[in-house]
Amino acid sequence: MNVVIFGKGLGRSRQLQLTGGMVGALAVGLFLVLGAAGFGVGYFYSSVTGSGVSTTQLASLEDELDQHRSEISTIRQQKEDTLDALSIRIAQMNARMIRLDALGRRLTDMAELEDGEFDFDTQPAVGGPEERLTGSAELPELLAAMDALANQLGDREAQLGALETVIAHQNLSDRVYPQGRPVSSGYISSFFGKRTDPFTGKPANHTGVDFAGKEGDPITAVADGVVSYSGDRYGYGLLVEVRHGNGYATRYAHNSENLVAVGDEVRKGQVVARMGETGRATGPNLHFEVLKDGRRVNPVKFIRGSTGR
Repeated sequence: MNVVIFGKGLGRSRQLQLTGGMVGALAVGLFLVLGAAGFGVGYFYSSVTGSGVSTTQLASLEDELDQHRSEISTIRQQKEDTLDALSIRIAQMNARMIRLDALGRRLTDMAELEDGEFDFDTQPAVGGPEERLTGSAELPELLAAMDALANQLGDREAQLGALETVIAHQNLSDRVYPQGRPVSSGYISSFFGKRTDPFTGKPANHTGVDFAGKEGDPITAVADGVVSYSGDRYGYGLLVEVRHGNGYATRYAHNSENLVAVGDEVRKGQVVARMGETGRATGPNLHFEVLKDGRRVNPVKFIRGSTGR
């Protein structure tokens, strides 16, 4: 093949003679150049509009994904906070159960009941068929289970009430009936009923009897019973409460020191606290209360040894 080349700079035409091999090589080179150019254009186009998604749309999708991640993190934290609150509630219920069990064991011992009649050391027997749950327990189911546990606690308290009735009908009435003075010295400085409040000067109702005395004087239980409260309570200061059965309970308040704990069995005449002026008190004294079926009654007749039963 002959190729004639014309050009102003050449002055005259020139003729090139190309063989078949040279023509093939030129064709292949031209094909490669065109292919590379097409590939480059296609790559550039796909980088801008690949899969039909623009860079702006891609950025929007990434922002939405970040927002979902943030929402998931918030939900996870809320669930953790809820579980923490439930854990605290469960711990409180367990503490309440421990206290009731201790009280029940003491009352059972006092009543000298046969083994197994009231057993507070083991879990109650249960039964019934079971079906496997599909999926994990959800929060509402957990709350329902906790409500069921609260109902069980209420049943346990009812059982304790029944146990107190059993005790009251045994030959324990003499030693569980509140009777006598809770202090060996001192005098009654304030009686039960209406009086002038020593802090406000206004008429008020006094729910017990006050014995004035010295700091640290011994305070004794006026009947056998089981300690149902020992600690600080608003207005009372350090308080000891003893349940005696048959609906009776006594309280000893403003103590400088409590010498018994919840669940302890106490005997009549046993020192349970030391006189003080904690709580709402103007000086060392004992605030003494007697309760019958949860209602505060005048302690004077019990102090003076009236039967009143």
